[in-house]
Amino acid sequence: MAATKTTLDDDRLDETFAALANSTRRAILSRLAEGEASVNDLAEPFDLTLPAISRHIKVLEHAGLITQGRRAQFRPCTIAPAPLAEVADWTDQYRHIWDDSFNRMDDYVRHLQNTKEEKEAKSE
Repeated sequence: MAATKTTLDDDRLDETFAALANSTRRAILSRLAEGEASVNDLAEPFDLTLPAISRHIKVLEHAGLITQGRRAQFRPCTIAPAPLAEVADWTDQYRHIWDDSFNRMDDYVRHLQNTKEEKEAKSE
């Protein structure tokens, strides 16, 4: 039985979120957002071995978040934006929840400010 598109989308989101769950991998993605980099460049700011960084890179690559090219001996890593766009699309369906929450908070702050101003006006 073939998997449905939804199942495939869910599996891809699961892999993306799993890859993003680690702070080292998120830091690697942040660095790659500035441009391509070698494994050595990516390893530089971390107190980790090259094999450990390579394992993080493999997780990111498996999730489709980065690609690793090949130019002679140089294997530059590059960010792949499509899975991040899928995460953004998925989270966007919940935007109304936090928008509503922020709107209620804004209303409450305005209410507090009005109450304070009314009290100050009465005490003058």
